[in-house]
Amino acid sequence: MTLVTVIGRGHSGTRAVSHTLYASGVFMGATINRSGDLVPPEAMYDACRVMARYVEWQGGLSWDFSQLHTMPIPDEFTRLIHTYLQSVLDEQAKHPDALVGWKIPETTLVFPWIVRLFPDAKYIFWVRDPRDCVLNRHITDDLRVFGIDYPPTDDIRLRRAISWKYQVELVKATPQPANWLELRFEDFVLRQEETLARLEAYLGIPLARIVVRPDAVGRYRLDSGRHDFDFFAPELTRFGYV
Repeated sequence: MTLVTVIGRGHSGTRAVSHTLYASGVFMGATINRSGDLVPPEAMYDACRVMARYVEWQGGLSWDFSQLHTMPIPDEFTRLIHTYLQSVLDEQAKHPDALVGWKIPETTLVFPWIVRLFPDAKYIFWVRDPRDCVLNRHITDDLRVFGIDYPPTDDIRLRRAISWKYQVELVKATPQPANWLELRFEDFVLRQEETLARLEAYLGIPLARIVVRPDAVGRYRLDSGRHDFDFFAPELTRFGYV
């Protein structure tokens, strides 16, 4: 299998790795936008809504993902994913030895079933300090857009924080695929050569260097709004942000 994809919430800096792969000659889809997302996204969005039917919200910040790992994957979901990935899968069929892939943050919302459909793909889990992730708008801020229930709130920063928490919990609940690499956006920016060396060893190809901006790290420190939440604490420790 020569597929590679990026797992990470919107505004986690996933465009940096997508642009790196594209600049390195990796086919990332027939059409990608300025964020490095494979577009059009509608089939992926619809696939997210199909999977959400089988996630049980237990109240608060608790969701039951258990049936996602054993139930039959609906044909509707598989059809939508193959529609979304058509150009990538066609390229893979034409060049089976080449590395091809895609990136769109909503892949994270369907991660359990993506792993089951593509168990041999190479997964890059892209992490960023959640206090930076919540500063800017993303379509996944309101999980109800994708059929996912969560505690109602009019606080947009809290919505973003809950979305971040949901996606981290979904990834944690999913059995880790055989090919898995976890990288931090901050390390890519501040220690690019070291981080790219890890990525090159994982993918087995040389990678281009793109321009990075150190001021993209720790932007929350200049933010006057609410950007920290108690439920971030376990992951702040786990990912080495404290």
